[in-house]
Amino acid sequence: MSQQAHLSIETQEPETPHLDFAGTTPYEDYVRADVLTHLQHTLSDDPGEMVFLVTTQVMELWFTVLVHEWETAANALRSDDVPTAIAALKRSTRELEALNASWKPLGQLTPAQFNAYRSALGEGSGFQSAMYRRLEFLLGEKSASMLVPHRGTPRAHAELEKALHEPSLYDEVLRLLARRGHTVPASVLHRDVSQRHEPCDQVEQAWAAIYSGDQDSELARLGEALTDVAELVWRWRNDHLVATRRAMGAKPGTGGSAGVAWLEKRARKNVFPELWTARSHV
Repeated sequence: MSQQAHLSIETQEPETPHLDFAGTTPYEDYVRADVLTHLQHTLSDDPGEMVFLVTTQVMELWFTVLVHEWETAANALRSDDVPTAIAALKRSTRELEALNASWKPLGQLTPAQFNAYRSALGEGSGFQSAMYRRLEFLLGEKSASMLVPHRGTPRAHAELEKALHEPSLYDEVLRLLARRGHTVPASVLHRDVSQRHEPCDQVEQAWAAIYSGDQDSELARLGEALTDVAELVWRWRNDHLVATRRAMGAKPGTGGSAGVAWLEKRARKNVFPELWTARSHV
């Protein structure tokens, strides 16, 4: 090709994308961006409230994705499809990292900045999030009392009640371990799944045996994927604690909780506890 022809091609205008649509754009039909970007209705004149509101809404979307991933993993484990479960858990770690980054816009709030719009929250609090509660239920943090705030929202209440009485992600993991020949007590396998999972010595021993064996086995890789999830959930809780402590100190939470004291108690809990304690016996 001659240099003149080459320059001619380089200087050609790029093709114009399709701009004329009979109705809304295909992008809008799929993403519903117009709906998402018009859900923000601030209740104060403080410019910082918009950041707080949008960040909270983004968190709700990430909760929704994580619930989807962990339900996918639980269903796969129920069918002995460990690779699909691991893939979903690995996706969820990247999503948890994005969720945890949501604290960055809020993590530098001074008390005065937060107080400028705190009254707009009224009695609103993150612990009232139905989707976050479903996320916690999947992790094994079950509590029937946490359905009470949602009695006035029939769909959310029904979804939470269903999730309360279904096996958690960790329940499905332990049932898989039993099917693979590891000793998991009947009291664990047939427990009331509407109750919070409590640590069990035999389960700890099962994980210790898995970690003492082939490091490339499916169960060892599953254990590490679950540990990645647990670590990032712990970081989420701690970032929440630090952001709250920085913005409001030890004052009571907006929803009537003990605020920082309540978050400190949550941050001390490990998700999938035997996966952590088993490491002392390997």
